[in-house]
Amino acid sequence: MTEDEARFPPQDAISTGLRGRCPRCGEGHLFDGLLKVKPSCSACGLDFSFADAGDGPAVFVMLILGFVIVGFALWLEFTFHPPVWLHFLVTAPFAIIVSLASLRWLKGVLISLQYRHSAQEGRIDRG
Repeated sequence: MTEDEARFPPQDAISTGLRGRCPRCGEGHLFDGLLKVKPSCSACGLDFSFADAGDGPAVFVMLILGFVIVGFALWLEFTFHPPVWLHFLVTAPFAIIVSLASLRWLKGVLISLQYRHSAQEGRIDRG
């Protein structure tokens, strides 16, 4: 048993990530603003310098929500035949809001999973 496991009960990575909480204690906030990761947890002091979700959340958001948003736009077009300006008025705000919310949730989940599995950058074994 590691020191972290002795002092802090294991947290569910999905739950803490979706709520934007510290992956170790589940209490402190993970984000400073919308998507910027804080330097450390205000509750337990965990250094978040390990947290590098990279482009993973953005790729998932683009692939999954791109499919949903284009499907919605096609459904809207073939069902109601609205003018182009109405497409922009309806689809663009929906796409922006859902994308930003999903990006925050996925970034939090990936950072929590990184912590839980002690993920690090790949290293070449030259031994």
